[in-house]
Amino acid sequence: MPTEEPEEPDPHEPDEDLEEEEEDDDEYDDDEDDEGHPEPEVTIEVSGLSLYTHMGVTAAEREVGQRLIVDLRLDVGETDATVTDRIEDTVDYGEVCEFVNLIAQQREYRTLERFCTAVADRLIERYEVHAVWVKAAKPEPPIPLNVSEVSVEVWREA
Repeated sequence: MPTEEPEEPDPHEPDEDLEEEEEDDDEYDDDEDDEGHPEPEVTIEVSGLSLYTHMGVTAAEREVGQRLIVDLRLDVGETDATVTDRIEDTVDYGEVCEFVNLIAQQREYRTLERFCTAVADRLIERYEVHAVWVKAAKPEPPIPLNVSEVSVEVWREA
C-alpha cells in the first residue's frame, strides 16, 4: 500500500497557523486584557556619573576643581515606554546626565548638600517624576585624614 506524502504548503497561500499566532499576539496589545494587572512602576538609576566641578568650601577647592561622582534615582512611576518601547515615552537618562552636568557647571556650590538639593529640585521641575534621589561623592576629599570618599544624599518627592 503506497504511503501518502504530506502536501508541501503553497508559498503564495497565507499560513493559517501563523495567522492564528498573530491573532494570539494581539491579545497582549489589548489594554482591556490588562485588567487586574497594574502597570509596572519604573525607576531609572544612573550610577557613577563622573563630573569635574569647581565645588567646595575652600577657595582652593573651587579654584583647582575636583572630580565628583553622582548617582541618581528617578521614580518615574507608570510610563507608556513599557508598552511602546519609545524613548519619547519615558525619561531619557542620557539627557538627565547632560542636565546634571549643566547644573554642576552653572554655578559654584560650596556644599554637596546644596548641590544635591539643586539637582533634585531641577530634575523634578523638568521631568514628570514622582521622586528623585541624588548622591554626590568626592572620591578624594581635601581633608587631612585618609578617607576613600565623602558623600551626601538628598531625597525629594514631587
